Amino acid sequence: MNKRIIEILKDSVAVKAAVMADEHLLNVIGQATDQMVEAFRNKQKVLFCGNGGSAADAQHLAAEFSGRFYYDRPPLDAEALHVNTSYLTAVGNDYSFDEIYARLVKAKGNKGDILVALSTSGNSPNIIKAIEAAKANGLVSIGLTGETGGAMAEICDLIIKVPSKDTPRIQESHITIGHIICELVEATIFPR
Repeated sequence: MNKRIIEILKDSVAVKAAVMADEHLLNVIGQATDQMVEAFRNKQKVLFCGNGGSAADAQHLAAEFSGRFYYDRPPLDAEALHVNTSYLTAVGNDYSFDEIYARLVKAKGNKGDILVALSTSGNSPNIIKAIEAAKANGLVSIGLTGETGGAMAEICDLIIKVPSKDTPRIQESHITIGHIICELVEATIFPR
């Protein structure tokens, strides 16, 4: 079993090493950070959405901004859009699951806000519709996907494509990249 554990860890490290070696990807992560800094400084908000493990990642990252990351500081306006189960089940039942995030983006999103959309495939219909709603409402869309970017690659303002096709490795890298962005945003807005 230890051999397989080591193989999995090596696979995870290899994906992160590929991220480190990709100058374009590093630049996009920097641009996403800059967009969030600007939004938060202008009293705008960052909305997050994802499905399954990506929803968990979305909620995790929203909490890092609205709570704290490394140190105590004022909260930043960030929210994961899936946390109201009554809303999700009502809209999923009355409209369709594809509409759950788009309707919230229309209700909560304002020009200058940011939508961070997480999808390992980049093809989830409800995530695509959320990005389309964000564009229509003047939000900046930042996508975190796997290596192809899927349909999200064509419609996001910024696309962070993790160089992997392996869902667990992609999700691990999304959290790593999200933590990098959180750390940089926090240090920029609230320098110690």
